[in-house]
Amino acid sequence: MTLQAKYKYLVDYFSENNPEAASELHFSNSYELILAVVLSAQCTDKRVNMVTPELFAKFPTPFELANASFEDVYRLIKSVSYPNNKTKHLLGLAQKLVSDFHGIVPDNFEALTSLPGVGRKTANVILSVVFHKPAMAVDTHVFRVANRLGIVKNANTPLEVEKQLVQHFPENWLTRAHHWLILHGRYICMARNPKCRQCGISNICNWEGKTG
Repeated sequence: MTLQAKYKYLVDYFSENNPEAASELHFSNSYELILAVVLSAQCTDKRVNMVTPELFAKFPTPFELANASFEDVYRLIKSVSYPNNKTKHLLGLAQKLVSDFHGIVPDNFEALTSLPGVGRKTANVILSVVFHKPAMAVDTHVFRVANRLGIVKNANTPLEVEKQLVQHFPENWLTRAHHWLILHGRYICMARNPKCRQCGISNICNWEGKTG
């Protein structure tokens, strides 16, 4: 099967079997999503969703969060991974949103990555999910699934994976494909003990370690 045929197969399969794939983070606007994505680094979405309701209620806009104390924010997110660093990131992010962007989450990559705690992956999530731009966020799940399937070649970094996925997935499917690959990696193609026998795309998988 050619590389392009693999991409077409994936679009056909997932559009039929998971047409409504979306982020599992809970949010109602771009400000809430960017906080949630920052918190989700090396942490489960389930854990993040447990702490964000109180965080969003106490700091409903960047203006309240920008004036919060470290202790107030830390207390609310202390159960996530790396709470000290993430508290600093959230405070710095809110302060920069207020000082540089009038409290509005920007809709371009350069501005987003100027915010504390916002790297390439987080920026691409915001562009894709909120602003519906053709961006591909590559986390550990996307990186693993893309390499195992063989839909990227000699891609040893998240950026290399991102570039190849953006090149080969049809632009109108990029936003959905991001969620397809994440969810497939989260629930089927896990790092340990992947469920190869339950995988609907194992027939196009190149991974030497697949079972069944």
